[in-house]
Amino acid sequence: MSEVARLQDLPPKGGYEKIPFKRVPAKSYFHGSTIIAAYFGISSFGLYLYYLNAKRNHFNDIEIRSAKLATMPLLLAERDREYLKQLRRNRDEEAELMKNVPGWEVGTWYGEPIYKTVPKEQFIDPSYHEFYVHAHFDSFKKRAYIKFLFSN
Repeated sequence: MSEVARLQDLPPKGGYEKIPFKRVPAKSYFHGSTIIAAYFGISSFGLYLYYLNAKRNHFNDIEIRSAKLATMPLLLAERDREYLKQLRRNRDEEAELMKNVPGWEVGTWYGEPIYKTVPKEQFIDPSYHEFYVHAHFDSFKKRAYIKFLFSN
C-alpha cells in the first residue's frame, strides 16, 4: 500500500484577514426631533379622526334614542292589546270547557266571585299560570325563563 502524505491544516498564504472589532454605528435615518414631530403629527391626525367618529356616533345615538322614544308608545299599546286579546281568548276557552257544568259562570267559582272585597268593575291581573292556562307548556316555559328545569 502506498502511503498518502497527510497535509496539516495551515493558514492561507499571506495570513488571515484582520478581525474587525471597531464599533460600526448604525445609519441614522431620522434625528430625535424629527421622530418627536412625526409622533405629534400622527397623534394629532388620529385624534382628529377620533373626534369625527365620536361626533358621528353621538348623532347616531341621538337618532336611535329618538326612534325608540317615538315607537315605544306604539309597541306598548300593541303589547297591551295582545294581552287583552289573550285574556278574552282564555275566557272564551273557559266558557267552552265548562259549558256542560251546571251552575258554572265564567270568571267565578260556581257563581261566587273569586275576589269578594274587590268591586266587579276592577281589573285583576292574572298570574302567569292563569294567563298561560290554555297555552302549550313550552310557551309558558319560554316566558317564565324556566327552560333549564324542564328540558327534553
